[in-house]
Amino acid sequence: MEKATFGAGCFWGVEAAFQNIDGVVLTTVGYMGGDFKDPTYEDVCTDKTAHAEVVHIIFNPLIISYEKLLDVFWDVHDPTQKNRQGPDRGTQYRSVIFYYYDQQKKLAEQSKKKLEESKKYKKPIVTEITLAKEFYPAEEYHQKYIEKHGGVSCHI
Repeated sequence: MEKATFGAGCFWGVEAAFQNIDGVVLTTVGYMGGDFKDPTYEDVCTDKTAHAEVVHIIFNPLIISYEKLLDVFWDVHDPTQKNRQGPDRGTQYRSVIFYYYDQQKKLAEQSKKKLEESKKYKKPIVTEITLAKEFYPAEEYHQKYIEKHGGVSCHI
């Protein structure tokens, strides 16, 4: 098994986009990117923790590649919006790929470059590609939120 962590706005919709993909074993929403220890949702919402709302993914690379997960990541949000997605605003909603080792970093950078060269977006892509830090799972009521609430959606 391998892991991947992405921030693409509200973590509810991002998790919903990944959780039923063949080869994805587990999704957990939470926080990553800041130095604030054991953040709560309320802490992260202050926009002072430097954490992003993320989905942490455990996947089987024999079934789905990291590159395919990157494709889903790019498809579920607008990577040209800095610190926001739809109505959600703040650094916690930034577009970010957290990598765990050099090969993931290389693949993420190649994927971003390919998207930039495609000219799909008129504005520059602002997605950060940064080394993963400690992952803090969000509170239980955030886990599988859309699934638990009958398909309620957010920016996705």
